[in-house]
Amino acid sequence: MSIFESMQITKNLSASRLILLFASGVALFFLIAPLTGVFLSLKAPNLFETANDIQVRNSIFRTLAISCLATALSSLFAIPLAYLLARKKFPLKGLLEAIIDIPVVIPHSAAGIALLGFISRDSMVGSLASKAGFTLVGSPVAIGMAMAFVSLPFLINSAKEGFAAVPLRLEHAAATLGASEFTVFTKITLPVASRSVVSGLVLMFARGMSEFGAIVIVAYHPMTTPVMIFDRFNSFGLDYARPVAAIFIAITIVLFIFLRSYQKKR
Repeated sequence: MSIFESMQITKNLSASRLILLFASGVALFFLIAPLTGVFLSLKAPNLFETANDIQVRNSIFRTLAISCLATALSSLFAIPLAYLLARKKFPLKGLLEAIIDIPVVIPHSAAGIALLGFISRDSMVGSLASKAGFTLVGSPVAIGMAMAFVSLPFLINSAKEGFAAVPLRLEHAAATLGASEFTVFTKITLPVASRSVVSGLVLMFARGMSEFGAIVIVAYHPMTTPVMIFDRFNSFGLDYARPVAAIFIAITIVLFIFLRSYQKKR
């Protein structure tokens, strides 16, 4: 190879690297700039006043608690389903996988309308709840259902990929030694796929606590933090909504970093 050709290759690599760095920088700027702007535009008195607001505190606690509970309860059903999709072959499996992804692609306001029809007093579920003396619409249960509905695909798909990556020979070896299918799942498959399962749980929890569109349809009250941010912006303007948004963003960033660090350690 001649010196000229070497210089030409180096020049092409440099140009490609510059284009790559520029494109990456634009993407990062687009993600970081709005978040940074929220904090830079804050006024300290408004921030402290909002942080001491009992309604804001309650909404944050309510949002995190319901999302955590919805994730934990949903995992009892979603993880077995993910294993079934990863390991078994059956008719209409592709259709089932497509149905699972529907909540991700439809507008979340439409998801809220669909869920409202499912839990309203006129529905079978809502009617049974009413007979038991409980109204689903406008309750924490409705909030949890909305969170789970829009975020469940993240857990199922992540866990499914983890289970599919577990070598079948490990499961077969345990089975030949007399282990039951349940034992193989709990002692072999689930621990090996735990990284993907934990990742799915983190994604489901994070997506659930940030949900607005479906929740505002089924339960405007009691307010979650995303609904409160919208309510304060709609009622009082940007200056009242921004401190709530900044506090919630800060909490979610810290929480997400902690969960991601825990996941990587595992």
